[in-house]
Amino acid sequence: MRIALVDDDPMVRTGLGYILRGEADMEVAWQAGDGGEALRLLADDPVDVILLDIRMAGTDGLATMEALAALPERPRVLMLTTFNTDDYVVRALRLGADGFLLKDADPTELLEAIRRVQQGQTVLSPEVTRTLVSVATESSGPGAATVAAQQAMARLTSREREVAALVAQGLTNSQISTRMNLSLASVKSHLTSTFTKLGVDNRVSVAMIVRDAGSSRSGS
Repeated sequence: MRIALVDDDPMVRTGLGYILRGEADMEVAWQAGDGGEALRLLADDPVDVILLDIRMAGTDGLATMEALAALPERPRVLMLTTFNTDDYVVRALRLGADGFLLKDADPTELLEAIRRVQQGQTVLSPEVTRTLVSVATESSGPGAATVAAQQAMARLTSREREVAALVAQGLTNSQISTRMNLSLASVKSHLTSTFTKLGVDNRVSVAMIVRDAGSSRSGS
């Protein structure tokens, strides 16, 4: 896949390029110091995925996302940032960001996120998942949502409820595998079954149902 790096810090771009250089299925097509430069380069040289910083001098990441949303076709966008604040997260996702990862993510997590985004999946770091759950919890009161969430959780097996609770805590599949002493394949199988039974297609929705049901701690 062809990847663009958009960040106003040359050292960050160099570091990202170094991580991606060793991957046989990835190629850094070009780099840009802000969103305006990225949009100009994109017009002449399309890419599959853009790694996009949010806060930049010049055209920042949110303004860039607004411009990308107006295009008939656009690349997948994985936001990379040091700023995990409610406003940034919610605005970026509403503008169509396909993923949101903090810059302190390890290289393996970054590479996995790029591949998942390119495949059409939504990728959120554990910290961002917790932020979104917090926002959703603050904006909605108890009542029908709690009852519905508890009914949904009742459809899960005890093992699926454990997995869902750990998802709500922001753990990755690998971390859940270690915590529960399960193979990664088993965790993925339980998570797929959980998605189906809850009628959702992403981890954030699972986390919000767990929180609404009052089951955010593993085993509760």
